This record gives sequence, structure tokens and C-alpha cells, in this order.
Amino acid sequence: MSTITPEIQALGEDFRGELVHPGEASYDDLRKVWNGSIDRRPGLIARCTGVADIRAALAFARRTGGPVAVRGGGHSFPGHSTCDGGILLDLSLLKGIRVDPVRRTARAQAGVLLGELDRETQAFGLATPSGIVTHTGLAGLTLGGGIGWLMRKYGLSIDNLLSVDLVTAEGELVTASADVNADLFWGIRGGGGNFGIVTEFEFRLHPVGPTVYAGPIAWPMEQAPELLRFYQDWITDIPDELTTAVIHRWVPAVPAMPPELHGRPVVMVMACYAGPVEDGERAVAPLKAFAAPVLDLCTPRSFVSLQSMLDPSFPHGRWYYMRSCDVAELTDEVIDIAVDRGRAIDSPLTSYPIFHLGGAVSRVPDDSTAFGGRSSGHTFNFVGATPGPEGFEEQRDWVRDSWRAMTPHQSGVYVNFLTDEGTDRIRSAYGAATYDRLHDLKQKYDPGNLFHLNQNIPPH
Repeated sequence: MSTITPEIQALGEDFRGELVHPGEASYDDLRKVWNGSIDRRPGLIARCTGVADIRAALAFARRTGGPVAVRGGGHSFPGHSTCDGGILLDLSLLKGIRVDPVRRTARAQAGVLLGELDRETQAFGLATPSGIVTHTGLAGLTLGGGIGWLMRKYGLSIDNLLSVDLVTAEGELVTASADVNADLFWGIRGGGGNFGIVTEFEFRLHPVGPTVYAGPIAWPMEQAPELLRFYQDWITDIPDELTTAVIHRWVPAVPAMPPELHGRPVVMVMACYAGPVEDGERAVAPLKAFAAPVLDLCTPRSFVSLQSMLDPSFPHGRWYYMRSCDVAELTDEVIDIAVDRGRAIDSPLTSYPIFHLGGAVSRVPDDSTAFGGRSSGHTFNFVGATPGPEGFEEQRDWVRDSWRAMTPHQSGVYVNFLTDEGTDRIRSAYGAATYDRLHDLKQKYDPGNLFHLNQNIPPH
């Protein structure tokens, strides 16, 4: 059992939530994060119930000088949502959601998961752009940018963010929006958790669903060269309503996939049309006519079912390793590399999507938010996965080899897809001018770098 220090005892007197110490029955479960390869042991887990708890926990951290980790959904690939020693601020109890269907806005607290927000907004036929796995935390996804199935029509998550409430390193609760603390609002839209702890988000909502035309279409992996060249030509003339991703993988052994296809190497295109179903059917028809697919699940379906479709492929507890990069376009050279890396997959759990960007994402001026990469054409996301430690090094090598092969064609990286790769890679995610501006903002709001367990932008 851990020793209850006077500092911890003082925190407990001013804390309404739960303080969990090493050795307690719930500690091992509560310290776990989504990526099973991350095994860290916080000195104290503070399960916050509101702003007062967050302020008390931060005051404790300032007094004791230990590291501070902040966890919403715990989906950080490199494990930034936990720490060894120090204090973990667990925000998972902050689940409040309030939808205003008249104004088409939603307010959501920092512990909300993507699927939880979708459930509430879809009750009114509304949605805001978010990610592709429902048990991802809303907070981390949004603060890094937020790419997903609605982005080409409605932009990134940050492009639909109206305001936030945030607790600074000094414990001050502030609001940031286009009209209040505008510099901070600029920075948190892409700058991650560098400037404080966002406790509540306000989003703009859009009419989506409840039925959309969406899902995966798959062809044998051997057809990848022809498919990718067809795809590159096809996407030059598709409407903004259509967002797609090309995925190389073996057919996963999940209920949605026919058992006779499990383990078969395929290249698939997953699509979502954010508009009338009949228009989506027409938009996707040329892709379906490319060649006879081995699997076609691109049909009218509920938006919430689309959002959860990839959940079984990315469960909690697996060991994950990932590297990512943006490219400007799918040139012949890029396609050749993509095909080669797909053929090199030798695990049923390893995969990589190529997200098609553009549309509304590219029409937001570069300097209006801290997000980098609006001019990129595609995001490559190489993900190696194993059930546990066995075979993990081999899949990690596949990821690294794939990323290195794409090096001559890289044009940046999405910050939410970074692992612990160093300052130069963080700078490349933002570009020099934005990175320098974020430096200044960090100096203003967190000069002591209390919030450094992230893709860190240190103060001057």
C-alpha cells in the first residue's frame, strides 16, 4: 500500500471525487489505458467530478512537483494519458452532454466518448465531425484536430468548435472562443493539451443521418495497384459530401465480416456520404463498378452503426504501435510503396488506412487555427497490433519500415497520430510559423510547462 503523505491527506479534504492509490483494489484497472503496450504506474489517480476537483488536483501537483497526466478516453498511442509516479487526473466521470436542437449546438464535458456524443446528437438527426472509433475520448481527439467521416463536408472537429471552458496551470477557469481569449482559442484548436485542461466543449451541429450511405467495399490485395490508380483519378471529381479511406489489411474476424473471408488479404475503400442516401449511392457507383468486389457492405445504414464499425478492430488492451505521415497526392511512386507495404502485412491485426483529406478541411485558412496539414491530400496511418507482447517487435518493425519507405514523399504529419518522435516531428506537424506562435502561447499560459505529457511545445 502507498503511504498517505500530508500533501495527499490535504488534497483528500478538498476533493469530492475518488483518490485511488497504488495497492488499492481498483488501482490496476484504473491505471490501464487503451494501448496495452503502455504499462505505467501513477503515484495517485484523481478521479475528478468537476472543475473544483481539477483545481485541487493541480494545486497538489504544483506543491509536490510531480508529473501531471490528463486522461479523457485514454486513447493516446504513446501513452501520454498516464504517467509513472506523479498524479493522473482521470476525467472519465465528466459525462455531461446537452444538445440544443434549435441552435444546433452541443455542450459536452471532457470525459465524453465519441459514441456517447453521437448517441445524443443523433436523437435529433444532428452530428458534429469526430473520429472513427466510438470509445475514443472527445477531448484528445478534438484538441489535436479531429479527422473522421464528416470532415470533407463539414471540416475537422476543431472547425466546428465554438467555445471551451479551460482550467489553466494556475487553476484559473477561463472561457475561450472567437470573442473571448481568442489567442487561446486559436491555440487549443490543434495545439493539444499544452495550455490547460479543457473541461467542457461547445460544438456546432449539422444535419446528418440518421441514415447515411456508407461502409466498406473490398477487393483482393492483388488488385491494389489497379484500384489505387483508379481511386486517385476518381477522387479528383467526387463531391465534398463523400469522405473515403483506403485500407490495406487482412479481413478481420469480426461479426460484420463473412467468416469465409476472415484472414484474406484485401484492399478496401471505406466510404461515408454526408447527404441524401440516393445521392450517396450515385456518388459511390463508379467505385463499385471498378471491378467485382469480394465484399460490399457500402449500403444505407445508421450513422451510429458506421461510427462503431471499426470498434472491434481496435479494442482496449491490444498492443499498438503507429507511425504516420501526410502526402500531397497518390503519385505512381506513392502507390507503388503503398502496394508493397500492404503485401508485406503478415498479421491479422495490422493494417493501415489512407485518409482522403481536402474538401472543407482545405478551405479553412492555415493561420485561423493551430492545425497543420490543411493542404495535404492524404494521411497515411501505419498501425501494427498484436494481442500482447508476442510478435509485437515484428509488427513494430513493419510499421517503421513502412514509414521509412514513405519518407521521400512526406509533407507533414497529423499531431494526433504522432508517437514520441521528438521536437523536429512536432514542429513538422505545425510548420515553423505556427510552432513559434504556439511557443509564445505556451509561455503565456503555462510557463512552467506543467502540462508536458503531450506532444509538447515547451515555453521559451
